Amino acid sequence: MPPPPPDATLFQRRRPLTATELSVIPWLKLLLPEERDRAVEDLKISDAHSGEYICRTGRPVTYWFGVVDGLLKMSTDNAEGQTMTFTGIPPGGWFGEGTALKREAYRYNIQALRKSMVAGLHVDTFHWLLDHSIGFNRFVMKQLNERLGQFIAAREIDRMSNPDIRVARSLAALFNPVLYPGLGAVLRITQQELAYLVGLSRQRVNEALTTLAAQGAIAVEYGGLRVVNLQALRSGAF
Repeated sequence: MPPPPPDATLFQRRRPLTATELSVIPWLKLLLPEERDRAVEDLKISDAHSGEYICRTGRPVTYWFGVVDGLLKMSTDNAEGQTMTFTGIPPGGWFGEGTALKREAYRYNIQALRKSMVAGLHVDTFHWLLDHSIGFNRFVMKQLNERLGQFIAAREIDRMSNPDIRVARSLAALFNPVLYPGLGAVLRITQQELAYLVGLSRQRVNEALTTLAAQGAIAVEYGGLRVVNLQALRSGAF
């Protein structure tokens, strides 16, 4: 297959997944052979450039998406043009199941914060799996339940005036083992990317990370962060 032209869209850049890429998709392991074959045949992956939108508010849903590598941001713009960030989506995260279930237009934007590899399952195949796979149904139900808790927490974070707690709770959300299985204890993220997600300046995020590290909640490593005490990040008890 010849490489796509430089100005190709995200959709035009799509291709089948490799065996290695398929191995990190958590819900594939829950499918029966026939179900898995149907899903693998339909799955596609594309390289999203930094700043590129995967989903836009008002666009009809066509795929259910997941992050194989990179980092995405879920946000919306209000009537005044201000952006509210709901959450970041690290590797292993699949999103948009509520929109796919209802086959409605997106009510949020999904944007790549850096070059990312994004996989997509067509919405028709998504519904076929819902109709045929018990394992897939359970995965989606867990996603929906966990996502509800995540958004409630996001609203709480948005109202917090303490920057250290805002950063701590935002980091804890990125280390959700249900929504982002396989991420492990280390998240590859820059201070600027975290600043975009939290809605603070990079300098203030740096100060918060220094505080969290001094309290033993995290360890700052080259190119990322290691969580030492996830419960402390969630509760703000540091």
